[in-house]
Amino acid sequence: MRAFIFTILLFVSCLGFSQINTPRFSPATEIKQMVGLTEIEVKYSRPSMRGREIFGNLVPYDKIWRTGADNSTKISFTTDVIIDGHTINAGTYSIFSIPTQDEWMVMLYSDVELWGVPRNWSDDKIVFSSTFKVNKVNPVETFTISFNDLTNNDVNMSFSWENSSVDVKIDVPTRSMVEKDISNVLNDNPKASDYYAAAVFYRQENVNLSQALLWMNKAIEIFENPRFYHYRQQSLLMAANNKFSEAIDAANKSLDDAIKADNQGYVKMNRQSIAEWSKKL
Repeated sequence: MRAFIFTILLFVSCLGFSQINTPRFSPATEIKQMVGLTEIEVKYSRPSMRGREIFGNLVPYDKIWRTGADNSTKISFTTDVIIDGHTINAGTYSIFSIPTQDEWMVMLYSDVELWGVPRNWSDDKIVFSSTFKVNKVNPVETFTISFNDLTNNDVNMSFSWENSSVDVKIDVPTRSMVEKDISNVLNDNPKASDYYAAAVFYRQENVNLSQALLWMNKAIEIFENPRFYHYRQQSLLMAANNKFSEAIDAANKSLDDAIKADNQGYVKMNRQSIAEWSKKL
C-alpha cells in the first residue's frame, strides 16, 4: 500500500513539474547593423502569412499596428540619427505604423516595455512620425525588417510582408564624427597611420581631395616601409586630383610590390589603372 501511494505521489509530482516546449507562432529575432560608426539594433517578432490575407484584413488599414507580433518592435541607435529631416536622439524606441494601400505612417514611440499597441496610447509619447510610400514586391511569406543600400552615412530600413515593402532612410552622423576625430588626432602628434586613415576616408567620401592628397603624401613620407596598398591609395588620390603622371608612378610602385607579394588582386587593379591613366596624359 505504501509503495502504491509513493507511486501515485511520484506521478503527480512529475505531472506538476512537466512542461511541454513548443515553438512560438511568431519567432522573435534581432538584427544589428553598423552604419558608419552608428550601431542600429532592431528586436521584433516575425509573423507569417500562412495563407491569410494580410494588409486590409489581418492588419487593418488606417489603424495603429505593432509592426510585427507579440511584444512591441524595438529599435535602438547608439548615436543621434536623422529620419526624414527629423533628428532622433540616441536611445531605444518602439516602432508603430499605420498602413494604408499606398503609404505607411511610421512612428517611434518613447515607451518600449509594451505588448503590442498600448491601450492608453499617448500622442505625447510619439517621438517621430512620417509617411512613406508602399512599394509593390513579390510575395514575402514572413514579415521581415532588413537593412539595405548601406553606406557610411545612411541606410534604408525596409519593412516587407505580403506584396508590400516600405523603405525608411536613416541618416547617421559618420562624417562629422570622423572629421572631429581627424581634427583632434592630427593636431596631437599624429602617426603615419593617422595621416593615411584620414586621407583614405576623405577619398572614400569624395571630399577635400587636395587636402587628402597632402595627408597621404605625408603618410608615405613617414612610413618606414610603405606597402603596395599604401601606394595604391596614393595613386588613386593623385588621379582624383588630375595628377595622372604622378599617379602612374605611384601605381607602378604598388604594382612592383604587389608582384613581389604575389597579390594578384592588386596586380590587376594597378595594371588597369595605369592603362586608363596613360590615356589621359
